[in-house]
Amino acid sequence: MSEKSEKSERSEKKSEQQRLSVFKTYKLYVGGKFPRSESGRVYEVTDSKGNWLANAPLSSRKDARDAVVAARKAFGGWAGATAYNRGQILYRIAEMLEGRKDQFVREVADAEGLSKTKAAAVVDAAIDRWVWYAGWTDKIAQVVGGANPVAGPFFNLSTPEPTGVVAVVAPQESSFLGLVSVVAPVIATGNTAVVVASEKSPLPALSLGEVLATSDLPGGVVNVLSGRAAEIAPSLAAHQDVNGIDLAGADDVLAKELEIAAADNLKRVRRPQPVDDWSADPGTDRLTSFLETKTVWHPTGSLGASGSAY
Repeated sequence: MSEKSEKSERSEKKSEQQRLSVFKTYKLYVGGKFPRSESGRVYEVTDSKGNWLANAPLSSRKDARDAVVAARKAFGGWAGATAYNRGQILYRIAEMLEGRKDQFVREVADAEGLSKTKAAAVVDAAIDRWVWYAGWTDKIAQVVGGANPVAGPFFNLSTPEPTGVVAVVAPQESSFLGLVSVVAPVIATGNTAVVVASEKSPLPALSLGEVLATSDLPGGVVNVLSGRAAEIAPSLAAHQDVNGIDLAGADDVLAKELEIAAADNLKRVRRPQPVDDWSADPGTDRLTSFLETKTVWHPTGSLGASGSAY
């Protein structure tokens, strides 16, 4: 090796040694933007072995209220969009996740203590889950709605409508697939969501916010908070502008507290239910959890001189 080559190699090694690590800054996702917690607080997130991964924002009740305001502001436009358009956007989320799959495999592996192979299977299932719910957006109305037989010259039609703003306490153990499985059906049916991510493993949820921001999803349709569910969720359950709450990730004590608070304005409540395998076929159960049924009566009128109805 020439003297010139040796000097070049030494220079490259020195340059590599001097380069600083660029750590990722995780932020909340509220109203289509990425604020830090209003309180300025953070907490340490570690992997399954206790090794430090990142500092995550520790959301406050003020952050929760801001998220509800953003979700309410976005609700009219999102609920008024065609079901076909909502399906396109959910499919776009799957596309964007596919392009960033390596990042999510790494984050899920660290968060849940999985091998890269198992984490890749989890991420693939989460992407497929977005596609699955994208296909349901313009079909669920035909399943749960329809014409009702009534006595008299009337059309009687029942159609599903979104409940409104839904707070979601995400599953604690399944930090990504479980999260997608509870959030996707909420927004597929036209609701907007305020999500409290897994407390111990919030990083996949916070990274999902970055995907949502570039997926044609209007700002405010999904808002992601990280922190302590016991601190954030009660203010969401008691909030008068929240119409429903999914307690998927709440333990028995917290779930009871939230259900009592939710009764104050007659929120729809989905109680926590044990899920052995989040990758199993989810069915339409979660799609219908936050739908209201509107029934319309309309006179049929009559045809011709005979007065026969149609």
